[in-house]
Amino acid sequence: MNPEIFREYDIRGIAGRDITVDEVRLLGQGIGTFMRRSGCRHLAVGRDCRVSSDAFAEALIRGLAATGCQVTDIGVCPTPVLYFSIHHLGRDGGVMVTASHNPKAYNGFKICKGVDSVHGEDLQAIREIVASERFAQGDGAVSTAAVISEYQRFIEENITLARPLKVGIDAGNGTAGVVAAPILKNLNCEVHELYCEMDGTFPNHEADPTVLGNMEDLITLVREKGLDVGIGYDGDGDRIGVVDEAGKIVYGDKLMVLFAREILSRRPGAVFISEVKCSKVMYDDIEKHGGRAVMWKTGHSLIKAKMKAERAALAGEMSGHMFFEDRYLGFDDAVYASCRLLEILAASGRRISDLLSDLPRTFTTPEIRVDCPDNRKFGLVEKVTRHFKERYDVIDIDGVRILFDDGWGLVRASNTQPALVLRFEAMSEARLDEIRHHVESVVAEMDRR
Repeated sequence: MNPEIFREYDIRGIAGRDITVDEVRLLGQGIGTFMRRSGCRHLAVGRDCRVSSDAFAEALIRGLAATGCQVTDIGVCPTPVLYFSIHHLGRDGGVMVTASHNPKAYNGFKICKGVDSVHGEDLQAIREIVASERFAQGDGAVSTAAVISEYQRFIEENITLARPLKVGIDAGNGTAGVVAAPILKNLNCEVHELYCEMDGTFPNHEADPTVLGNMEDLITLVREKGLDVGIGYDGDGDRIGVVDEAGKIVYGDKLMVLFAREILSRRPGAVFISEVKCSKVMYDDIEKHGGRAVMWKTGHSLIKAKMKAERAALAGEMSGHMFFEDRYLGFDDAVYASCRLLEILAASGRRISDLLSDLPRTFTTPEIRVDCPDNRKFGLVEKVTRHFKERYDVIDIDGVRILFDDGWGLVRASNTQPALVLRFEAMSEARLDEIRHHVESVVAEMDRR
């Protein structure tokens, strides 16, 4: 088993190359042993609709049961439904078979101990258990449970729309569409669906709404149909992408502004967690409206842990992970986040662009992903960080965010792909280009050394 699939906050690699079905069974035994040592025995298991997910889930469950775990198989579902099932069924934890937004060749595993995500050193502990093959033994059992309808009902009872809205959704042939569309229709929305049929080959585009090319069909739909909003989901339904009424992308930090303003209208002084890729405008706006904004590391497991430590009302990432403690259960859920957005729009009677029109104008890039092998990316970011720390003020909690008088640039290693992630913001388009060119030149120079 390729040790590099044990990443910072989940296990992920190319199915059949980095991890085989036989290795998944061993991984199940490793996870089961880890859980038993932690006093966790009753686990839920879900899976996405990737071609490899059925076989992976079956092997995983066999491995878990061999360690004495009592496994509840909840079937094909979005990842938030797996998280919900831990609460709803009262399980000790769970495992989701998914590679989230990654291309179709990938698969992986998101692991929860209790309601907390297993990450960092705990994932390495599981890797060591698998390597040693010192597994717990026991007679486990496997049962099934249907949870999706209870999840849908839970959300519908949580959300109230003041008026009907016209909504486009693009699920990218992942698991979210078949779950989200009925919820939105039951909330009296006029729903226009794109690629909501599950298909693990992702025939229309990759299920990643952070990539502009994947949102083009949704943008066209919103414009042609005159919709109030377009919503894109990633492959396992924990990332949201949004298109406003004019077909313009609304990135995760702008969504945080909308959500934070509404929450602060009810909960003055609330705490909000976001990450190093987000706009300074977002952090400033939260503080302006009486909240406390905390910058933290990227990654759903890391964000969730920080959210719990800070008792935050909401956390969010540029990538579209939105974690609501306010009125919800604290995990990242794109379907629920889309309903909260619709609630804000319906109550305000205004368009998204109007609600954001008072923000100071800056110029930003989307997330820029630069291919870089897993065995080189962290070392390269360390070299880039050392270079800039000698010359500028920086924030280095996750990669390096270089602070200029009139903007910033970010370089960090992706924890989910063999890539660097870059983003830039400045007060003018010309300055944005300058900052980007300067930082990218340093990255290229450090890469040659």
